[in-house]
Amino acid sequence: MCGRYAASRRPEDLTGLFGVEKWEPTETLEPDWNVAPTKEVHAILDRPVKDADDQRPVRQLRTLKWGLVPSWSKSPEGAARMINARAETVHEKPSFRRPFVSRRCILPADGYYEWVTGAEERQLEEKGRKKRPRKQPYFVTPADGSVFAMAGLYEFWRDRTLPDDHPAAWWVTCSVITTEAETSPLAVAPAEGPASLSDIHPRMPLMLTPDRWDDWLDPSHTGIEELKALLEPPPGGLMRAYPVTAAVSNVRNNGPELLEELAAPEESTLF
Repeated sequence: MCGRYAASRRPEDLTGLFGVEKWEPTETLEPDWNVAPTKEVHAILDRPVKDADDQRPVRQLRTLKWGLVPSWSKSPEGAARMINARAETVHEKPSFRRPFVSRRCILPADGYYEWVTGAEERQLEEKGRKKRPRKQPYFVTPADGSVFAMAGLYEFWRDRTLPDDHPAAWWVTCSVITTEAETSPLAVAPAEGPASLSDIHPRMPLMLTPDRWDDWLDPSHTGIEELKALLEPPPGGLMRAYPVTAAVSNVRNNGPELLEELAAPEESTLF
């Protein structure tokens, strides 16, 4: 799954990296090392510019809210539960099938966080001797330092309790697509800990390699089978994972120190 990630690249860097043609500096976000559900996030998408004479798709950097609200939803209350969409079923689920066909985006990140329960902690939990097992957070990121381009979907939702001219009348929300975690060895694995992403968690965000960016963002691509082919996981062995401070578990903590690699997991009996 993807429940927390880091996104520290500045808008100026993202526009060049993704070939963005339009973005509003007043709407851009500061670096965020602890992105959590319902926060605003940067997204790359191809869409015609509103009220423009030329209605051809334009590559844009937009600010969306993480947690998709379906267009038909009566309220946005379920947004926090719609942060992820499974690649295996995204084409058929009522909340995701329409945006999958016509409203796809890329959510740029440095990488994502995932938590691992220690072996002894798991045993205690199974015996009912501990209600909340301690977990060691890991940060997963491309080994070469490149952007972690997560496949995403976005949707529009109209708040009918507000007038048309209210700035919050329209919500634009998004979800991260997830896939089965890689079982192949990590490109760089910690000395003590998981050897593959599947050792950390059975799911992971779907990372799009640069050769798929244009096809994924192109709204003219609407064929289900054509789009499903883009959901193939990238080649294995591109990622590294390392333990980070448990401070990341509190969403109020935010700063580059959250990405600092620990010499060893805070739990000494993880594996």
